[in-house]
Amino acid sequence: MAEAPPLLQLRGITQRFPGVTALSGVDFTVRAGEVHALLGENGAGKSTLIKVLTGVYTPDEGSIMLAGAPIRPASPKDAERAGISTVYQEVNLIPALSVAENIALGRQPGRFGFIHWRAVRRHAREALARLGLDCDVDAELGSLSVALQQMVAIARALDLRARLLVLDEPTASLDENEVGELFSVIRRLRSEGLGIVFVTHFLDQVYAISDRLTVLRNGELVGTYATAGLSRLSLVGKMLGREVTDDSGGAPGAPAISGTTDVPLLETRGLARQRAVHPLDLTLRRGEVTGLAGLLGSGRTETARLLFGLDAADEGELRLRGESAVLNSPRDAIRLGLAFCSEDRKTEGILPNLSVRENLIIALQAKQGAWRTVTRVEQEKLCAHYIAALRIKTPNAGTPIRNLSGGNQQKVLLARWLATRPELIILDEPTRGIDVGARAEIEQLIARLSSEGLAVLLISSEVEELVRTCTRVLVLRERRVTGNASGTDLTPARLMQLMAGTHERA
Repeated sequence: MAEAPPLLQLRGITQRFPGVTALSGVDFTVRAGEVHALLGENGAGKSTLIKVLTGVYTPDEGSIMLAGAPIRPASPKDAERAGISTVYQEVNLIPALSVAENIALGRQPGRFGFIHWRAVRRHAREALARLGLDCDVDAELGSLSVALQQMVAIARALDLRARLLVLDEPTASLDENEVGELFSVIRRLRSEGLGIVFVTHFLDQVYAISDRLTVLRNGELVGTYATAGLSRLSLVGKMLGREVTDDSGGAPGAPAISGTTDVPLLETRGLARQRAVHPLDLTLRRGEVTGLAGLLGSGRTETARLLFGLDAADEGELRLRGESAVLNSPRDAIRLGLAFCSEDRKTEGILPNLSVRENLIIALQAKQGAWRTVTRVEQEKLCAHYIAALRIKTPNAGTPIRNLSGGNQQKVLLARWLATRPELIILDEPTRGIDVGARAEIEQLIARLSSEGLAVLLISSEVEELVRTCTRVLVLRERRVTGNASGTDLTPARLMQLMAGTHERA
């Protein structure tokens, strides 16, 4: 592609929040007539950068230039007036209104307080025609497919005379055919000279549609690259912050645990959920630590939610101890001996205003039911046991859990589930956001639990942690299992190759 002049230039963008620097001196340039992918794992700074660009945040340092002129949007409306429009993963339109009403919302043509509905409909047809769409503009938006709703959102965004279009995870809820239709629209807009920022977690889509890509990590710029000139393996390495080396002959992963048995505790065959997890075959055994690896958006957490009954499967079978099982809710999963520590410790884990004791016993109380109360004596006994066993640093069991460090909060959540005496525990990013010492203690705890015969499913974005801790690792990419590694094949390089979807060697 012939080099086009910069349409957008962000220079030295720094954004601070209390106790954290979300962006540090980030540069970002988008050309007219290009699709520019913005990539990075959790906490990389992608969302913060988009919010700076669209006026949600005002940066502490740095400058923004659009078409050669400085801008400093103080709100999304300011950004729209400057020519920057955004379409989010969750369509933020009004389902009960028609397509035409949504496109014209807030700027309906009319006089003396009366709306010219014929003009509204004509304008909507013209906006959709620009995308090559022929849609009933009188149809209620909520009656359309998610893909069509996404197209309507794009049509509305372009109707604001946008010069730069930001697409934030636009394909997350689309199937393969719908993604193809969206990409046709994106290519059409690119040919018209529009600059497009494409935020996604799907590497296949990055290589299918983008001209250049920018990688962020921990709030800092890793680099900007021509998509065609960067291998997938190198891209994964840049996103994870690990140099790609061929260490296939390196140290093996965790040895097989003596408690491992050949009898499966949990099996799935073709278990799937539309737009979340493709048909999954999985076998988990007692005494084995099985890892799930993959980039953000690969389907790791969605798989965990499916196994624990948080989401319902659309097809396939789940078997526990050799018998078919249906998990209609987490209560069913707990009753059958499953436990789940969510990756979102603050929102889905701790109850911040309750004590350590109350946080610890809540899952056991739910398992026993409302009529079999865990007595105060039993509560104190359990807390004393797990505070000692897991070395939880707290003044006492009555201390509010919000006063504990992140690592000790995580230990309380582990104790919560261990108190239910599960046979399988699913750990989603159990060491994220905690210090090195607490991380090592939790990894040691995982090893001890598996040696005692517990089945462990460990989800982690850190390949080294998976290699240290797991007996075998399954790798997900684009919401399906693409490979596995165990024994001497379980190395960081091998996992990264599977995550990138390539067998190339560095």
